[in-house]
Amino acid sequence: MSQRGHRPRGWFDIALGRPETECLAFIRSIAVGPVQSQWHVSRFWIAEVDGQIAAALCALPGSAARATTRAALREAMQANGVDAGEQAAIWQRGAYITECWEPCADDHWFVEHVATRPSHRGMGLVQALLAHALSEGAAAGYARASIPFLIGNDAAERTYAKAGFALAREKRNAGFEAVTGSPGFRWFERGTVATIAT
Repeated sequence: MSQRGHRPRGWFDIALGRPETECLAFIRSIAVGPVQSQWHVSRFWIAEVDGQIAAALCALPGSAARATTRAALREAMQANGVDAGEQAAIWQRGAYITECWEPCADDHWFVEHVATRPSHRGMGLVQALLAHALSEGAAAGYARASIPFLIGNDAAERTYAKAGFALAREKRNAGFEAVTGSPGFRWFERGTVATIAT
């Protein structure tokens, strides 16, 4: 859900080019694999309602996100038996992201992969998760936090603005839009220690 944002397909759908069940198996192997990337379970805050996962986000140092992403993908490809030819095809299909993606600054706390189940939206779960994530970033010594999202994801933009984030930059590309249906990415930033509206 978080990879897709407001669009029907996300990076994993597009790059892997596989049915959803296979995409989910691939993501699962990244989430529990040895490389603690932005997709690893150890990086996530999860909100539960009545014992059901209702919302989640990940948070980690910007430098860690940059250093682990490709290694986690390579490890997952090996774990899922993806041969060299298909690995090259995955990198090629997923390369569209480079037209609009900018890595988080190394000295920022990186918040990403925010999602709420439709049945649990409007309950303030993401605001609570953001408060926890920002507190964790402040405790780790990070003064600034960054959060990216697809342009056109108005619900995400409203949610992050309510949490005190503001537009820092955006990047658009026609090729990216042709693949995803979104013109590009917006990056919002804020300090890690300010209060969050609830």
